[in-house]
Amino acid sequence: MKTPNYHDFYQKALIPIGFNDLLALQESKAYYPNSPLTHWLIAVEGVQLPQTKIYYHWKVSIYPADSEGEFNWKKPYYCSPNMEFIEQANTFAASLVTASKNDHLSSATLLEKIS
Repeated sequence: MKTPNYHDFYQKALIPIGFNDLLALQESKAYYPNSPLTHWLIAVEGVQLPQTKIYYHWKVSIYPADSEGEFNWKKPYYCSPNMEFIEQANTFAASLVTASKNDHLSSATLLEKIS
């Protein structure tokens, strides 16, 4: 697996995981029971395109994290499709922040996967 691009990794939020979202997390591949997962870390990440000139697309990733923001980059809860513009990714990340604060993050990402 390719190491993440932390040079273009912009953390947007570290939000406590609500009860409904915790239940959904426990059913996902991102859950690892021996770790104190208490928060969502929502970030916009640059994805470098394979060409000679450095050019990026952007994705929004959600990682389960502990209260200090420690997370496992190999096990994201959700990664969006790549977006051409960082503004698109920032807008989408903001909508996920709102959903997570309302304990509806699992519903929001499910709808995004279906769309």
